[in-house]
Parts: sequence; C-alpha cells; structure tokens
Amino acid sequence: MTTPATRTPVRIARGTYADLNASIADLLEGEICYATDEDKIYVVEGGALTSGGAYLNQVQSYTKAQRGGVVALTPGATVTPDFSSGNNYSLTLNANTTLANPTNLTAGQSGAIAITQDSSTAYTLAYGSAWKFEGGVPTFSTTLDSISTLAYYVVSSSHIAAKLISEPSS
Repeated sequence: MTTPATRTPVRIARGTYADLNASIADLLEGEICYATDEDKIYVVEGGALTSGGAYLNQVQSYTKAQRGGVVALTPGATVTPDFSSGNNYSLTLNANTTLANPTNLTAGQSGAIAITQDSSTAYTLAYGSAWKFEGGVPTFSTTLDSISTLAYYVVSSSHIAAKLISEPSS
C-alpha cells in the first residue's frame, strides 16, 4: 500500500474525564481523547465523549462470539503446555505421552485441549500431578484417529480441574 499524499496527523486530547467533558466544545468530531484519571480512551461522537472496545479491568457484555486461536502443542513423550500462550490447544500423539503440569498457570483460566490419537498406533496419555479429574484419571481412547477433548479450569497453580470428553464410538 502506498502512503497517501495528504494525511491528517492524529492528535490526542489528554486530561481528566471531567476536564475533557467540560471542554467538549473545543474538541473535534472523531477526536481521540485519553482520560488520565480513568485510564480510558474516548472518541468525540455527536458532541459527547463515547467509549467502546474491550478493557481488561472491567466487566463487559459482548453481542458477538469471542474466541482465541488454537495453539498447536509439540508432540513427544512429555508435553508441557505454556498456558500464557492461549486458552485452547491441539495435540496429536506420536508416542506414549505425559501431559505435564503447564507453566504460567493463572487461577480462573479455562479452555480445552483437542487430543488426536495417532492414525496407525494407539498411544497412551498420562497426566502431571496438577491435573485433577472427578472419579480418578480417565482412560484415553485407543481408537485410531479419534479426537478427545480435555476441558480444563485452573483453580490454582497446583490444581487444574479437568474433564476428558471422548469422541463417541460409531
């Protein structure tokens, strides 16, 4: 893309929300404003300060689905997910595998790991000590090419509540 010959520089009004609101007549339609006391961005629309977007420090309601990407885990004898890299993961077994305790656990994180059984050899799956299952450790499907989903919720740095949902047999 080429740079346009005429450009409008971005100018951000900065001040407390009260000060920005008091000087709304001096602000231009579409101007971006930063309320220093709220650590929040506003835009002047229709002669008023409006906010929109996602914030990390506020409860929010969404009118559309929210989703993150699926992080592919590297298969091997021991797999250690880095829970700071996403919420949802995929893993295709290529050996008997231990799903070790993840790194970077944060209480309240939840997600799922889609685990695909190999297409020619049935491998086993074991779990690190932080993985907790109702009724004990579940048996992983040995059906070739089957996909099981491990749903999880991080309770603490040493406790991950989990449920293995196996693909129904046909």
